[in-house]
Amino acid sequence: MSTGTKLAEWVWESESVAARVARLALAPASALFSAIVSLRNAQFDEALSGATGVSYRVRQTILPALSVGNLTVGGTGKTPLAAWCVRELRKRGAKPAIVLRGYGDDEWRVHSLLNPGVPVIVAKDRLMGIAQASASGANCVVLDDAFQHRRASRRADVVLMSADRWNGVARLLPSGPFREPLSALRRATTVAITAKAASLEQIDVVERAILAAAPDSEICVVRLVLGPLQLAASIPMAIADGSLKGRRLDQSGLLDRKIEWLAGRKLVAVSAIGDPASFLAQLTAAGAVITHRRFSDHHSFSVGEAEAIARWAEQSDGVICTLKDAVKLGPIWPRVAPPLWYVSQQVVVERGASALDRALARVLVSPR
Repeated sequence: MSTGTKLAEWVWESESVAARVARLALAPASALFSAIVSLRNAQFDEALSGATGVSYRVRQTILPALSVGNLTVGGTGKTPLAAWCVRELRKRGAKPAIVLRGYGDDEWRVHSLLNPGVPVIVAKDRLMGIAQASASGANCVVLDDAFQHRRASRRADVVLMSADRWNGVARLLPSGPFREPLSALRRATTVAITAKAASLEQIDVVERAILAAAPDSEICVVRLVLGPLQLAASIPMAIADGSLKGRRLDQSGLLDRKIEWLAGRKLVAVSAIGDPASFLAQLTAAGAVITHRRFSDHHSFSVGEAEAIARWAEQSDGVICTLKDAVKLGPIWPRVAPPLWYVSQQVVVERGASALDRALARVLVSPR
């Protein structure tokens, strides 16, 4: 894990005296950031009300769009829920595409595997990406991580809040991980509380915080559970070299193990994700005995690092990671090495399914 990532997480999460002093020192910068965010949002709100002469404008999109985003920097389960929304739209007869910025060059690979046959468009300019999606034959789009990208209009905004990461305070960057204050949830169509290892009590605490900041919020609770283990070596090389970028992928037949296989297994867990603590808690709850090797979020693994991880795991039952890391590690995994397994986070809607249904229905309704 990089020094910068370690420092940021220490400032955001530690309750030590030094970390508190650091947050106090960064408070003026957070206040400035808050002022900039508020001014920007006010400009978009004015544009939506029909005002003229504002700097920021919302542009109508060629296809109806649903945005799946969050208030924080990573670690909420956004990609699994965006992929779930795509599957639900397909069940309802739609032809969705996924449009995303593609930060870290791993998210588009994950979407290509989670939704075979669905166009995945990587575009910093979401409006241009939606136009490309239309040209590919899609009739609606799911925007991955676009809550703050207000220039592109959307029919619905699903915004995630992680119960696992909530510490009771919504500190804005740089003294905390929040991009916007909790009051920004008033713009959301649906607020999805995500939980991996979080208890019902933790979920209730987050729900109370949401309703205090945005009393009219429609809330659902989504549990992210570990799917079966699959061999990362089966991931196509085309996912690694980028030749399938923007194209459709049909992938099936990966070797797998039921999650119960983890019980009593000694494994090296590798993570380059936004919330590794919750991932480790899930593995431990499944009975695995874990040694952890952590890297910065979106880290691009080298061949040398893959070989080093394999050496660390020589006396174990194998290596386990998330799909986000497997799409990068799998194609460079040493031929003679312990098995590299990955798990995907599967979406289980525990409460408030009707709120998600209404958000999806907005995308399916033809414009008047």
